[in-house]
Amino acid sequence: MAGASLLTLIDDIATLLDDVALLTKLSAKKAAGALDDVATLTKVATRKTAGVLGDDLALNAEQVSGVRADRELPVVWAVAKGSARNKLI
Repeated sequence: MAGASLLTLIDDIATLLDDVALLTKLSAKKAAGALDDVATLTKVATRKTAGVLGDDLALNAEQVSGVRADRELPVVWAVAKGSARNKLI
């Protein structure tokens, strides 16, 4: 009787470990799919951002053209800092 109970317990543990392995494989596949989606969305967002930055840079270049030469670099630096801050937001 005790031997049968031990074998039943071992069988239950093996079944549980098999279920854990199956769930681990399933979650790994789902995580890989999610990472693929993130990569795709990042690529789309990068393309859209590049167009906006191109428009922004053209506008800022016009604004900087009327500045004295000794003030040009600080103004360009301020524009670059503002652009970097906007990218972080």
